[in-house]
Amino acid sequence: MKKIAVIYWSGTGNTEQMAKALAAGAEGPDAEVKVLSVDDATVDDAIQADALALGCPAMGNEVLEEGSMEPFVESLEGQKNGIPIVLFGSYDWGSGEWMKEWEERMRNQGFTLLEDGLIIQNTPDEEGLAACRALGKKLAAAVV
Repeated sequence: MKKIAVIYWSGTGNTEQMAKALAAGAEGPDAEVKVLSVDDATVDDAIQADALALGCPAMGNEVLEEGSMEPFVESLEGQKNGIPIVLFGSYDWGSGEWMKEWEERMRNQGFTLLEDGLIIQNTPDEEGLAACRALGKKLAAAVV
C-alpha cells in the first residue's frame, strides 16, 4: 500500500482546499492518503511516506509561513532523499517567487520534485481544484 502524506498550512482556507483536492486525486485502492495541517504533522509523517505533498501560501514578502511551515520544512533537511514530492499553495499578489525559492530549496535537500509547484491565486475555482486533483494523481503514480 502506497503511503502518501499531504501536509499543509492555510490561513484563509484556500491552501486547505487545495490540499483536500490533491488528496482526493491521490486516493485509490492501493494508496493510503493522510491529510494533515502542519500543526498536527510530525517529521515522521513526512519521512515515513512514500510520497509527499507540501502546501503553503505566500506570506509577507513572498515567503513560507514562519510560525509553523518554515520550521517544519527546516526539520526535513537531511531526513529523506529521493522521495517524490510536490509543492502547492495559494497567493494573493506577487509573481510566485516564494514557490520558485521553495522548489530550489527542496531540490537542494535531495527531494525529487515531480514538477514545478502548483500555485493558485486566491480561492481555487473548479479549474484550480481539477489541477490539484491531477497533481495528486501524478504524485500517487510516481510511487513505485
